[in-house]
Amino acid sequence: MTELVSNPAAAPWRDFYEMCKPRVVMLMLLTSLVGMFLAVPDMLPLDILIFGNLGIALVASSGAVVNHLIDRKIDLMMKRTHNRPVAQGRVEPRQAALFAIVIGVAGMAILLFLVNPLCAWLTLASFVGYAFIYTGYLKHATPQNIVIGGLSGAMPPLLGWSAVTGTIEADALILVLIIFAWTPPHFWALAIHRKDEYAKSGVPMLPVTHGEYVTKVHILIYTAVLVAVSVFPYFSGLSGLLYLISALLLGIGFMAWSSLLMFKPKPSTAMDTFRYSIVYLVLLFLALVIDHYLF
Repeated sequence: MTELVSNPAAAPWRDFYEMCKPRVVMLMLLTSLVGMFLAVPDMLPLDILIFGNLGIALVASSGAVVNHLIDRKIDLMMKRTHNRPVAQGRVEPRQAALFAIVIGVAGMAILLFLVNPLCAWLTLASFVGYAFIYTGYLKHATPQNIVIGGLSGAMPPLLGWSAVTGTIEADALILVLIIFAWTPPHFWALAIHRKDEYAKSGVPMLPVTHGEYVTKVHILIYTAVLVAVSVFPYFSGLSGLLYLISALLLGIGFMAWSSLLMFKPKPSTAMDTFRYSIVYLVLLFLALVIDHYLF
């Protein structure tokens, strides 16, 4: 493969912004905010709301930059990622590494000194889990990579909760469990859609190593687990009837898409299931907040 010539002087701010995976970080911040709101009976302290989410966002963005850095060679082989700044040489690896260090250290400093140490160390653990354990090892080691590595991506509600309370509590762990169960069907739907690209890149995603049928069975099973786990907040007393009804309705929708993917798929069904999974998570967590404050 022809080496791409980098031009560090021409790296615009948009490339650095793109390396932070802003859409992924925004979804993380939504779940972090929900963790914050649910941790208190009334409104949040303004300083925790601002500095907690700023620190979490910076450290999460640092992990995203490390992901761009480690995956720069396989990114070139995939349509979804081939135009990423580091892969294309618009940002040099050295620049990306320095950027990751600066924003990561800044985020940790904010959390340590303006929020609380527990939130800071939990955020650091999430960073290490995603940037190095998942991206650097698990992603290339096992087709169960997204299941094992999913814990780091499921941490934001706990980070938000601990930012407010300085504690780890059972209700916060339930929120983590919901995202942990959501991650496999969410990501495997995308992996089915991008199966050929993953095969070309050498990443052992489940559709590549075990085929689409086995992956669809896994998606259906994990979706059923997700629906069961999603009602835990109601039975723990964290939420009320509005949330329970919302969780069940949204879960029926997810099961419908997973079943369609399994039994009557069209070329677009995998991607449609992936898109619905994002809508599902956003609406589920918004229902938690609405239920918490209005009922």
